[in-house]
Amino acid sequence: MQKPATSALSALTVLLGITLAGCATAPTGPRVTSLPGTGMSFEQFRYDDQQCRQYAHSRIHPNAANNTGVRNAAIGTAIGTVAGAAIGGQHGAGVGAGVGLVGGSMAGASESQYVAYDTQRQYDSAYLQCMYGKGHKVPVPAGMQHEGARPAPPPPPPGWRG
Repeated sequence: MQKPATSALSALTVLLGITLAGCATAPTGPRVTSLPGTGMSFEQFRYDDQQCRQYAHSRIHPNAANNTGVRNAAIGTAIGTVAGAAIGGQHGAGVGAGVGLVGGSMAGASESQYVAYDTQRQYDSAYLQCMYGKGHKVPVPAGMQHEGARPAPPPPPPGWRG
């Protein structure tokens, strides 16, 4: 039978693990700006914006970040239990499970933040593709802007030898 302090510690680590594992959220909207296309009404822009938000949401896996955190917490708990039992017997299994849960939850929270960032990036990409396809203005990285033909450089100064 477990001691009351050990039971309280186990309950606290389970609660902490669940809290840390559920920190990531799915995108609620784009984090990029788009503007109405030339000659398009604001009403048309709002309609297309809503359609493109739905399209972008359909292209992502909104629960991927939370699934990652929960999976890592479970793996950490299992590894901690086995290691604790091997080192300290039955009492060590409980302590190992708690330590494994906290460690796995922390790793899961870190990884789920990365997954959440990637999910937001995928959402933004799908949203921009949709808005661009409907004829609206979207941001373009500076290296991708077409500047047209550049003039030839000026000739070297008279008497210059290179």
